[in-house]
Amino acid sequence: MKLTTAQLDRAAGVLVATAAGDALGAGYEFGPALPSTTPVTMKGGGPFGFAPAEWTDDTSMAIVIAHSILDGFDAGHAPSAGTTLASMVTGWQAWAAESKDVGAQTSSVLHRAARLMVDGLGDDAAAVAAARAHHEASGRSAGNGSLMRTAPVALALLDSDVALWDAAAQISGLTHYELDATEACQLWTAAIRHAVLTGRLDVRIGLLQLDSERAQLWLERIRTAEAWQPRDFTQNGWVVEAFQGAWSAIHHGVAAAGSVGPEALRLSLENAVRGGNDTDTVAAIAGGLIGAAAGYSAISSGWRRKLHGWGADGERELVALALELVAGGNRPGSWPRLSAVDYSGWRGIGTVVQHPDDAGVWIGGSAQLPFLGSAEAATRGLPAALGEVSAVVSLCRVGQEEAPAIAAENHATFWLIDNADSAENTHLEFVLRDAAKAVARFRAEGRTVYLHCVQAESRTPTVAALYGELLGGHAMESLERIRRTLPNAQPNGAFMKVLRGTA
Repeated sequence: MKLTTAQLDRAAGVLVATAAGDALGAGYEFGPALPSTTPVTMKGGGPFGFAPAEWTDDTSMAIVIAHSILDGFDAGHAPSAGTTLASMVTGWQAWAAESKDVGAQTSSVLHRAARLMVDGLGDDAAAVAAARAHHEASGRSAGNGSLMRTAPVALALLDSDVALWDAAAQISGLTHYELDATEACQLWTAAIRHAVLTGRLDVRIGLLQLDSERAQLWLERIRTAEAWQPRDFTQNGWVVEAFQGAWSAIHHGVAAAGSVGPEALRLSLENAVRGGNDTDTVAAIAGGLIGAAAGYSAISSGWRRKLHGWGADGERELVALALELVAGGNRPGSWPRLSAVDYSGWRGIGTVVQHPDDAGVWIGGSAQLPFLGSAEAATRGLPAALGEVSAVVSLCRVGQEEAPAIAAENHATFWLIDNADSAENTHLEFVLRDAAKAVARFRAEGRTVYLHCVQAESRTPTVAALYGELLGGHAMESLERIRRTLPNAQPNGAFMKVLRGTA
């Protein structure tokens, strides 16, 4: 399935927003509900001692699903094929062996499955048998552990709602036997698929695939979620209340924001965390769906900057996994897996000047990236100050190794297309202003910053002018000063509307 630019943005938002919600909630896990005025940050800590901006078991288990599906695609298997399911089980076991936190039900099932494997039962069959045995022994198995990890299934099966429905059930059943868990995953995954394809939120979209009695039950649960607040679902370790808490957080977040976008995403994830108890899981679940509707471009760079955890190398790796899932396989020779993006045929890539409003900010093209933060800058006839650069803000596609001397957390990337049609850039004004805020954040830390796109003609001067506005004055005044040092600065019409305040 060929996706539009907006659909790709929404697909990338699924895993990154899952991880953002997860990391946001990690420091508040098992704590009480919080007042609406209490700030929520990626502070880390919590009962398991997570680092700031570190995701937890929720995202890590989803990453295992993503990798297993991708490996299955490359081997010619559908996401629900036995070999794919088996690799999920072994992947979770490898993760659990070194994880800070494994849910009680998941841990019990994985240990029981390991014993069955020793007895000769296949990996996925052992997990299914272990999940059923856990249910029969305890009388219940509807924890939230399969719902929290289900988002990648939607990305892999955007082209088939029937296959998605079956795969969501099979993957849930590897650890969670009870019907509530199965249906919660099916409904949530169907809603994520719908959001990626259409940009609309509809958690009821899958109800027609349930029998009438179960559909009515879930409809009542959804209506309750919309009538109550996340804090009202105090038993959110149960999959039904985790589902309700996540949907309540989104429903009220979108209502407060007035539309599906950056503000709705922020409010939804903060709402989920303020609900208390299993905060990381409810926020991760909410993140998968609101990220699918609002998109990657709705997630602030402040939240994305230091995201990390088991299974993936930061937010760029999550983006790569999402785009590969929707493409139907690993793409080692394509962006964003490329080590470098070749812009050698473009004019102006060697441009570099000092920002007229701040000597600690350099603006230019893409050719400087390999030399930033290294002594090699001066030996190539570049300004010696480029060797002192310790932060980069990229406004175009970049490879994974293009600025080797810059720490990943100090290299902020943004999705911007130099196109006067504002529809080509999701949440255009938010992204442009967020990029300017990233420059300001790095400068507040005392870093010398390099702000760039490919040619430094449209995207770069726009964000540079918005950064100038943050320093005082008006963006258009800053742009005039920038044009004196950057003669080719010509922001396109859509960008100019943002600069003039008429967007």
